[in-house]
Amino acid sequence: MTSSTSGNYYNQDQYDDEESSRGNGKSERKWYQSKKVESSRTQTPNYGTSSNANQQGLLSEDEEETQIYVVKQRYGVLSILFSVAQTAVLIVMMIQCGVAPLNINPMIGPYPDALSEWGAKNAVFILDDGEWWRFITPIFLHAGVIHLASNVFIQLETGAFFEREWGSITWLIVYLVSAVGSSALSVVAMPDAISVGSSGAVMGLFGAKGAEVIARCCESNKTDQDHVAYQVRKEQCAGVMCSVTIVMLFSFIPYVDWAAHLGGLLAGFCAGMILFAIDLKRACLSKFFWLLVGVALTVVYFAVVFQRMYSGNVEYAEELRDVCGYYKQFFEDYECKCQLGEGNQH
Repeated sequence: MTSSTSGNYYNQDQYDDEESSRGNGKSERKWYQSKKVESSRTQTPNYGTSSNANQQGLLSEDEEETQIYVVKQRYGVLSILFSVAQTAVLIVMMIQCGVAPLNINPMIGPYPDALSEWGAKNAVFILDDGEWWRFITPIFLHAGVIHLASNVFIQLETGAFFEREWGSITWLIVYLVSAVGSSALSVVAMPDAISVGSSGAVMGLFGAKGAEVIARCCESNKTDQDHVAYQVRKEQCAGVMCSVTIVMLFSFIPYVDWAAHLGGLLAGFCAGMILFAIDLKRACLSKFFWLLVGVALTVVYFAVVFQRMYSGNVEYAEELRDVCGYYKQFFEDYECKCQLGEGNQH
């Protein structure tokens, strides 16, 4: 999947002695995300935490022909931690349950009976037994190495960049809300699918980025930093649209949970609209308008999905309570080594 960012980005660590050696007298360390531009030498204004870096001589001669795009943190810490946890879970599952033949699991992973008991989305256990934690746990499970690698790649490349922009708290809220929205819509639209994977939550990050672009469209571009931020978001928006289109096209092939992808995208958009409307620093009327829109969309989405879910209108296969027996009917000589369950990838 393509990245939602483009251009020459890199981290720039600014040390205290660079600033103090120029007679500033202040002691401050700053992190920047710099974007190369083709224009002639430009002067960097005072935008937030950068403290007028170029005018104070904090950039080298080569870097003076840059415009600075400020991010909140140097690393996508949670993106890394979630990816490590997801990888560790798959390794443990493969050690405990073995690696299934490719005719059973083409994703190069454990036998299919491993996932339901570990926390996959299973409508029977969510609706009948009240196992609400299954709205979250599917993001830690993957069907195999190929499935994990594709999701983790996007999570560490595009998702981590979003975390650096937004900060870990905003990123985590979007990620978890998207996970819940992903599993909830899957229960309603695909109740017979036992689903695992983090791509519903990742789709939520894409949805939140789209909400950010819309919410911030009212902000002015008077300063160079505003202009750089606008250009970056425009590039990201194009990349996000491309990525979402590709993922949604793949959502309609067998064994992929399209409802989880769509649910994550919608939930992430709703959460992002609220979070980024609150973060707007200008245009108070627009701020309250987009905040109202975000709250309304969030309430409507989750109210409709959960009302449908718990109204008794969701029909699912009772056989999914015995996941081991359910999958034995599809594979000859199938052994339920882990007494767990399998499902669709999303």
